[in-house]
Amino acid sequence: MLDIVIEARKASLAPGMDVRRILPFRLRRMVGPFIFMDHAGPVEVQPDLVHSMDVLPHPHIGLSTVSYLFGGQVTHRDSLGVEQVIRPGEVNWMTAGRGIAHSERFEDPAALAGGNLEMIQTWVALPEKDEEAAPAFNNYKPEHLPIFTETGVWMRLIAGDAYGLRNDVKTHSPLFYLHVVLNKGARFGLPKEHTERGLYVAKGSIEVAGHTYTVGQMLVFNKGNDPLILAKEQTTLMLLGGEPLGERFIWWNFVSSRKERIEQAKSDWKEGRILLPPTDNQEYMPLPADKTKPAGGPAPQALS
Repeated sequence: MLDIVIEARKASLAPGMDVRRILPFRLRRMVGPFIFMDHAGPVEVQPDLVHSMDVLPHPHIGLSTVSYLFGGQVTHRDSLGVEQVIRPGEVNWMTAGRGIAHSERFEDPAALAGGNLEMIQTWVALPEKDEEAAPAFNNYKPEHLPIFTETGVWMRLIAGDAYGLRNDVKTHSPLFYLHVVLNKGARFGLPKEHTERGLYVAKGSIEVAGHTYTVGQMLVFNKGNDPLILAKEQTTLMLLGGEPLGERFIWWNFVSSRKERIEQAKSDWKEGRILLPPTDNQEYMPLPADKTKPAGGPAPQALS
């Protein structure tokens, strides 16, 4: 019934910024097209350390980054000239395609007060035909994202389609991504139309087939396995998955179906061929030392 349980691992991105890293996992690299997932926060830091948490300009290829906040705010700047303050409940979908650089700055100390900052970062691998597409960025407000409620259940469709819900978030392959809140005692099932399906426990705890799962665990199910999920307490889940795309290589912030494309991206960043954000170009994240092969490259160091 249950394919695998993934335990989040701790990763430190900056002083005061530790995250739970869920994907990629050595025994399960992807769930549908999703190839990366971090859960940051709740974060609370001293005001003098706020800027040490900034994610400096860094590059991506071959993927879309998806930023989703539970609380706080982050300022996004990219090489297209986009400057966007990311707020809770919005979907911020950046398609890297052939190459983009962006930064994430924590410019409002009040947004970090009281452990308010909490966010989920995912990467969605692109189909081969779209890996070299033109880069793009889109911000979708909460009012454009359908919400469904019934007794004890609240959910927002972030992207894709599930439970008969759809929205206008532009995706490149069949997938689903939802934010779900369950009241204690609520019963819930996964969408049935997708081949690969995962649920991540962001808050609270659930019971599936007599076993209890808590914060930091992702449960992955294949199509045809339709578990009954029981909320043991007030619980927040992130549901994601879709159709598999085939093998992908990942190294640092680069994703591709071809190893040689990863090597090209390394050179492009090192030689300055991927432009920095025009309003954030005074510093950047250097290419890390290459100690491994692209096929099993190091876990990404940036939030997105």
